[in-house]
Amino acid sequence: MYDKVTIKMTKKQRAQIVQEELEKLYPEVPIPLEHKDVYTLMVAVALSAQTTDKKVNQITPKLFAVADTPEKMAKLSFEEIRELIKEIGLTNSKAKNLKKMAEVLVEKYNSVVPQTYEELEGLAGVGHKTASVVMSQGFGFPAFPVDTHIHRLMTQWKLTSGKNVAETERDAKNLWDESVWNKLHLQIIFYGREYSPARGNKERDFIPKLLFPEKV
Repeated sequence: MYDKVTIKMTKKQRAQIVQEELEKLYPEVPIPLEHKDVYTLMVAVALSAQTTDKKVNQITPKLFAVADTPEKMAKLSFEEIRELIKEIGLTNSKAKNLKKMAEVLVEKYNSVVPQTYEELEGLAGVGHKTASVVMSQGFGFPAFPVDTHIHRLMTQWKLTSGKNVAETERDAKNLWDESVWNKLHLQIIFYGREYSPARGNKERDFIPKLLFPEKV
């Protein structure tokens, strides 16, 4: 247990405590989105925008049963894709993006998912966060994808100003060594879901009590 006499900690000290506590809780962290390769991971992450991973995992088995490669996805019509993913939000735009993404992968990349941020972010439906997940969890490059859980928690922990996700990502990369980025961003997501949901859970949310003992 950390000494409650310590009133003011530096960001680095708070970041170290966060890392140590999350490693105790989640020594192993599976990727929340079900997939079988880099392409299906990218599709799943693109579908997860403004919906839950749980919901995405409910619909992707049906989608991947008929379109688990860019070639198969490109051959489906917009209407067919939309029908397969109709249970999640933003269905029309996501269906259009999946079809266009697949067509570009087939035509430009020989159906192989590219391994640079520039190329990934040039694909329909792939923003920086999706590209970061693909680079980190798909290809193993150091990356720190920032989702709403991470942005919210790092702001609460006063590890970032919380102005925007780009700043949060930059602060995270400055606070932690790149060797832990790929695992730590998942650990923070898991902590947010289990211990500190957006609606709050003061009983379980113990990390702020360690970081700011003067407020306890």
